[in-house]
Amino acid sequence: MALKIAVIGTGKVNRDNYIPYLASQSDIELGYYNRTHSTAPQVAEQFGGTVFSSLDEVAQWDPTAALILTSETIRYEIGMQLIGSGIRKVFFEKPLVAVNGQAHVTEDDFYKGKAMLDLARAKGCETAMVFNYRFFEQTLAARQIAAERNFGQVINVAGLVHYACWSHCIDLIQHFAGSIEEITALSGAKSYGASAVGIEAPDVVAALRMKNRATGTLIGTAGMKWQHPLYELIFTFENGRIHMRDLDGTLEILDGATQLHEVRSIARHTARWDQYRDSFTKALSAYLDSLRNEQAPPVPGRAGLEELQVEAALKRSIAEKRPVLVQQEFPI
Repeated sequence: MALKIAVIGTGKVNRDNYIPYLASQSDIELGYYNRTHSTAPQVAEQFGGTVFSSLDEVAQWDPTAALILTSETIRYEIGMQLIGSGIRKVFFEKPLVAVNGQAHVTEDDFYKGKAMLDLARAKGCETAMVFNYRFFEQTLAARQIAAERNFGQVINVAGLVHYACWSHCIDLIQHFAGSIEEITALSGAKSYGASAVGIEAPDVVAALRMKNRATGTLIGTAGMKWQHPLYELIFTFENGRIHMRDLDGTLEILDGATQLHEVRSIARHTARWDQYRDSFTKALSAYLDSLRNEQAPPVPGRAGLEELQVEAALKRSIAEKRPVLVQQEFPI
């Protein structure tokens, strides 16, 4: 059975990382919509597929799934229209909603995301998220090692994260350690910028307590140099410790059952951006397989709302200068 995939947004990241893989699949028929109408025909000419001039036309095409890959600033608007029109399955880029950009998520973004997923439930629309950092080789290896060696539960986590990777790393923390229950956060007095990605914002530092009683600290910044690792995460388990560093960085394993400090490195001919592209392929492949097999998506849309839930709690803690009980104050 052929899959009809509507690609909403045909910008550079999508042309480089999503569309080539989709076009390589023999059982996929592609359709495109982009607000800047000149770009979608160029993509269709290169990769094949149908161009639509409106979201109503996309809905009338009745795709198997719509991939909402637009800027995060208009994702809510696009998502509400497509879900409201009866689209059966929707796949979102990250973050789920960020009207002012990914470095400036607000409480209102959480409420918009919740309203969108509530509408999806009411309409019988299945939602999914990309969160492709879950599919990096080093992430997959870390999960496998922790499980196979019986590392047990995470007891604490420490993170240093560039805002370009912010929502992904919040997702990874909850992917490894479970839901965040309480947050106390502070904002820096000075903004830092990254011209390479157009982000400027003050640093954020947060103390975390997880639902399983693990604790953690998290720093978000746009001040790190682009050529350096863009995130570092340390997970301490009951029986071991794992250090993760960027897309292609080394993975360090400290196993409580041994006297070894192990370092797992990807071959040096494989660059950061090779890992970046490959993670999209893996995330897309897993999602397409779920469509083919009529199974639940590997990363549900709820994961995107849970990430926004954490960001909303961070902002409230900073504004009100107090700890925030995440699940109570921002229930899903």
